[in-house]
Amino acid sequence: MTAHVPMTAKGDKRQPQAAAHSHIGGLDKAERFRALALPHLDDVYTLARYLLRDVSDAEDAAQECYLRALRHFDTFRGGAIKPWLLAILRNVCRAEFARRGKPGPVQADGDEAIESVSENIWGDSSGSPEAASLTRLDADTARRLIANLPDAYREVLVLREINDLSYREIADVIGAPVGTVMSRLARGRSLLRQAWAEEEKGP
Repeated sequence: MTAHVPMTAKGDKRQPQAAAHSHIGGLDKAERFRALALPHLDDVYTLARYLLRDVSDAEDAAQECYLRALRHFDTFRGGAIKPWLLAILRNVCRAEFARRGKPGPVQADGDEAIESVSENIWGDSSGSPEAASLTRLDADTARRLIANLPDAYREVLVLREINDLSYREIADVIGAPVGTVMSRLARGRSLLRQAWAEEEKGP
């Protein structure tokens, strides 16, 4: 169901999002931050789960992410706030890996939101017999197979297929060229297809 967004004034032709941002602009810093950032808490937590692979660590990372984001909210220059939050979350996770003395979560080689995985994740295999089989992938299996991917490919798949970011937004989050994002996505999807094929074969 689509919520009705009233016009801000008679004859106002602005898009609902623009009108909403106009309203948010009149709030104080903490209120504006809550209005813009809190709707994306689940996305932040989901990425943290996939990067840190631990529920408790993910909760701590999401909390730290929001504390840092509020502290530095004055540096936010507008536009979509979700990529900005996910970039902060990624830095929090990198700091956690550094504290553990382990490599960061994005060293490439050569949950609830997982239900949104659809045939789009399989790229150009859509419409093939293989795709018909892959779309039967249940949420628990998808979560496990994605979690077992190499870090760099797991990260971009989550950002694209679960967090629904554009290639450009993913590039901004991970600090890499768009071409690298596309290459990692293609490789990640290929690895996921292979993992599912092995799953179908059984032991």
